[in-house]
Formats: sequence, structure tokens, C-alpha cells
Amino acid sequence: MPLFSSKDQTILCAMKRHQAFKFELKPDGEQQRIMRRFAGSCRFVFNKALALQLERREAGEKHLGYVAMCKSLTEWKAKPEMLWLTETPSQALQQALKNLERAYKNFFENRADFPRFKKKGRFDSFRYPQGFKLDQGNSRLFLPKLGWIGYRKSRDVLGEAKNVTVSSSCGKWFVSIQTERECEPSVPQGSAVGIVMGNTHFAALSDGRVIEPLDSFKKHEQRLARYQRAMRRRVKFSNNWKKAKVKVQRINADIGNTRRDFLHKTSSQISQNHAMMVIEDVRVNTVSTPVKGPHARPGKTGTQKARFNHSILDQGWFEFRRQIEYKSAWRGGYLVPVVPDPASRACPGCSRVANCEDPSQVRFACVECGYVEHADVVGAINLLRAGHARLACGEPTPLGRSMKQEPTEADDALVA
Repeated sequence: MPLFSSKDQTILCAMKRHQAFKFELKPDGEQQRIMRRFAGSCRFVFNKALALQLERREAGEKHLGYVAMCKSLTEWKAKPEMLWLTETPSQALQQALKNLERAYKNFFENRADFPRFKKKGRFDSFRYPQGFKLDQGNSRLFLPKLGWIGYRKSRDVLGEAKNVTVSSSCGKWFVSIQTERECEPSVPQGSAVGIVMGNTHFAALSDGRVIEPLDSFKKHEQRLARYQRAMRRRVKFSNNWKKAKVKVQRINADIGNTRRDFLHKTSSQISQNHAMMVIEDVRVNTVSTPVKGPHARPGKTGTQKARFNHSILDQGWFEFRRQIEYKSAWRGGYLVPVVPDPASRACPGCSRVANCEDPSQVRFACVECGYVEHADVVGAINLLRAGHARLACGEPTPLGRSMKQEPTEADDALVA
């Protein structure tokens, strides 16, 4: 039975692809000063609107929508003590209110925590929904009230630009251009594969491959701790403290950049070579939650649990699944999440379900037929079988929930 029907192929060909292209900006000193002011104004509007919503909530009044908040923004800009808000583009301030509205929506739909006030220096950003111009030939970008700014062009921007987000990280400014274009007609090629995430290794595939982890945080942990101790010894907000903070931020940025690069390369390779991917449906936030309260496990067991949580978060299980989702949807493939069950310990040779693994949890040795294989590879094979069974009972719909290439700093702030 084919994985995809002609109807599914028609739907996949008509899909629109939303992709973000991120580049480093090359502003001069005056433009950097203006961008810091724009980011501060957007942060002020966000925090003031959130404070107003909290006041209405405590008073038992109804939550204000985006349109009502825009009216309040007009009133704020008319006040003499807030005339400096008029120096920032109105669209950027309105986008800050939209970000707050989206943060509330994520909270009401149990996708994120309650919105929190923004801090200076964390996720500083502002967005232009329109009014910008892109000149790829000269590698420059026009932004309202900023003028033309050059950027480090690493690739061409494909599709129609919908909005532009300017953000700051580690003393550098970046631009994320979100585009939209029609998906190229393509029929999924390749085989199906099962993927099991591991602790000592990154992932095991049903075809026998075992992907070793990058352990980005673990490699920089000691150096990061050393600079953090040096930062604590400084007087807070002094010049030496700010210099030490920059060093800590750069190490954290290196950790995140290397992890994202590894996840993008791995997810791209898997999604390009396989038409269907079956993955464990695991909630990372539940698995990595530390045990607290009267049921906490002190001593060796608690330390092992903490190391297990650090390993999961360092490898980026959730981000890997998110990338697999949208990249498989881009290429017309399927991602089938399957809840793991005891059948994943069944022997692929004789289907015997028993405790037939050695204590190291690395080698699977069946006591019935003598089948020997990596334990997680066996789990991936059984996971693939469960995915085929689910597909035979009822074909899943293509996943198109996360279609952007990567979230911008502004989107990260909303989720946080």
C-alpha cells in the first residue's frame, strides 16, 4: 500500500512554505543607538500593557483585546511625559501589543506560562510588518526611521518577504526576514524509518544507525562555570561586571549556535532521505521535570536524575522533533508520533517480549532466538512497526504546525 494517495499529493503541492532567513546586520554607531531606543520603547509598551492587564484582572474587569490596547497606546503617546514614544515607528509599538496578545493566547491554550515582564538586555527586538525594502544585490535592507543597513549575506532570500524582526544578541544585531512562497510540487521519496531518542547517544534509527550526541553544554560547562564565578565576584552593574557578563553571554551563544547547527544538519539529513518518520511521542517537559517535595530522591539516585535531565535538555529533543515536523511537511513527508509501550522491547526475530537486555542497556540479546542488536535500534524497529500499524488503521494527516525554519528572538520571548 502506498504511503501517500493522489489526494494527499495534491494537498501537499498546494501548501505554502513559511521560512525565516536570519542575517547579521552591519549598522553604524548612530543606527545602533536608534535601534536600542526602538527596542526599549517596545519593551516599555509591552510592560505597561501587561501592567494594565494585571490591574484589570485584580479589579475583576474584562481582559482588553488588541484593538482596545491600541487605543490606550494612542493615549500614552499623547501624554507629555511619553512623547518620546513618537520617535519609534508606530507599527513596531503595535507589534509589541500583538506579541502580548499572542502570549496571553498561548497561556490560555496551555502552550506557555503566564506572560512576564520583559527585562532590559534579554530578547531586545522590534518588528516591521511592512514599509521595509530588501536589496539583495547590494546586501542591504531599508528600515523605516533607520535607513539603509547592510547585512552579511550568506544565502539568497527566497519568496515574498512578509515581515522583518530586528533583534540583539551578545552585542550584535540580527535581522530575521520571514517569507512566504508556494511549495514546489514534490512526491516523497525514500523509505520509512523509526527514531528513538537516547540518553548516552542522541538517537538510534531502525536502519541500524546510531547518532552520537554533540553535548554542547557539557563541553563548555567548566569554562562557563569559571566565567560565571568571575562575574559573581564583580560589583553588580560595574564596568568589570558588564565585561564579565559579555563573556558569559558569548559562551551561552556558542552553546546554542553549535546545538542548533547540529540539530539542523541531523534533521535535514533524515527528512531528505525518508518519506515517513516514526518518532516516540514523549513530552520532554514531563520527562525532564525534577522530583521535588516529600518524594524527592536524595543522594546517588537524585544526582542521576539531575544528570539525566541535563542530558535531555542539552541534546534538544523538543527542538529536534520541531525541526523534523516542519521539514517533513516541506518535503511532503509524514511524521508519525507513537506512544512507546512494552512492545518496544519485543525481539524483532521471534517477537518475544521479555527482559532480554544486559544490565548496560546497550546490547539487546534475545534468550529465545539469540538475536543480538543495539537496544535502542531494536526499539526503533518496533517503533517503526507500530507506525506502520497506525498508518494501516488510519492514515495520519501531514503535520504542518511548525512551518517556520526557526523562531526569532521575539517569538522565543513569547514562549518564555
